[in-house]
Amino acid sequence: MTSESRRRGRKDRLNQTTEPDSRKPVWPGVPGGRLKPLKPDEIALVEETALMLLETLGLSQAIPSMIEKVCSAGGELTEDGRLLFPRSLVRTTIDGARRGFTLCGQRPEHDLLIEDARVHMSTGGAAPGVFDLDTGAYRDSTLADLYDAARIVDRMDNIHHFSRSVVARDVEGSAAMDINTAYACLMGTSKHVSISITEPQNVTAIADLCYRIAGGEAAFRARPFLTVMVCHVVPPMRFAEEACEVLEAAILAGFPVQLISAGQAGATSPATIAGSLVQAVAETLAGLVFARLVDPEVRAIFAPKPLVADLRTGSMCGGGGEQAILMAGAAQMGRHFDLPTSSIAGITDSKCLDAQYGAEKSLAVAMAAHAGSNLVTQAAGMQASLLGVSHAAYVSDNDLLGNILRTIRGIEATPENVAADVITGVCRGEGHYLGDPHTFSRMKSDYFYPVVGDRRPPREWQADGARPVGDVARDRAKDILASHFPSHIPDAVDQDLRARFDIRLSRQQIGRD
Repeated sequence: MTSESRRRGRKDRLNQTTEPDSRKPVWPGVPGGRLKPLKPDEIALVEETALMLLETLGLSQAIPSMIEKVCSAGGELTEDGRLLFPRSLVRTTIDGARRGFTLCGQRPEHDLLIEDARVHMSTGGAAPGVFDLDTGAYRDSTLADLYDAARIVDRMDNIHHFSRSVVARDVEGSAAMDINTAYACLMGTSKHVSISITEPQNVTAIADLCYRIAGGEAAFRARPFLTVMVCHVVPPMRFAEEACEVLEAAILAGFPVQLISAGQAGATSPATIAGSLVQAVAETLAGLVFARLVDPEVRAIFAPKPLVADLRTGSMCGGGGEQAILMAGAAQMGRHFDLPTSSIAGITDSKCLDAQYGAEKSLAVAMAAHAGSNLVTQAAGMQASLLGVSHAAYVSDNDLLGNILRTIRGIEATPENVAADVITGVCRGEGHYLGDPHTFSRMKSDYFYPVVGDRRPPREWQADGARPVGDVARDRAKDILASHFPSHIPDAVDQDLRARFDIRLSRQQIGRD
């Protein structure tokens, strides 16, 4: 790691409080990393195999600027057009990568310190549809749906980051789609936002939008509040040429970037869990090499996100144990390299808030988080194997994620917490802890209480209508959408954006007229 990387990491840490709020049971950045599904010799084998593949097989379809940069740094382009990455270059990249940086919110209280095994929960997806809040039926997603999703997440304490979750299918043309996606996300929440950009020529407009919201280019570069997600590869072991051009342009514009490999086991990556993991690690490291050659101080997130297929049909199945353990392994490799890491989890195959939904989502998100992923995407709202989003699920998932974060926080066995003096005092006194000051002092700091989850006795629940959690969450989502119109972007700035860009959300839709 370079001295400049360390210096910038220290500066970021000084700009954010790293200690938890002692009054709360969970907080953004709860330290994880205790789950280690890969044994030390397995980690070494995954690393060695990934380095060997990069050095001897390499990746095809590299863009000219990448070829020039990698070859100047010791790489080689083979006669059949494969770009080889010597292990010395890859190791230098890993060692020098920037760590300890902040994903900034538009408001500082939403800053996320991406360091060590600190865990943050995020949405995600790019789903083509939503489950309508009124009818429950699946339909095509719209720009308004995206803005609504951001607004709900803006009110959810345990969803720390908003990654674009649905595609605005009512907006035609990539340029209009990209600018309106960015606008809807940034207007809907002051939390850090991640989006993808379709074509390299669209990066300039997105950057201009962000610069204007920030108050200038220098202000945005100092506190970038939007990350560009880039699937820079088309597995197996091929670069996505246009995406690589987007990656380069985004880095030069000052955006943090998320480097994603998303092969599908048995289709575009090996059927074995280990093979799929190796390929994803190799492909993601190749992207990291290029990113740091563009800018050594880039805020880059290592995001191997291999997916699993049902080999009987070939369709994606994100809710199984295979996906959960694969994501935990990917997160563990990120921790092994000590890289800022993102994992995909929570891809339930269920189409509604039922037992399958809760079981699949809890398993995958908990494993990725306990393995120490810094940013767990798709953790909230996603259903139907990434094909649909439920706005109500953001509300119920906020409870689920709070409980998972509480398990990551752990038991915290300290001389104070084992409470020997309290036990002694109670046993020689009242004989119970219900009225003890120690109990009152810890009931809010040590215990997470759900918002929509129901803990009442059955008779009381029945008397109140016996409503399932999905119905309660749906009503809560509707209440938020009827009343919460974020105002963190000043009205004058919004008017300026509308004068300069083709903004499709009306002033009435964002609660300004």
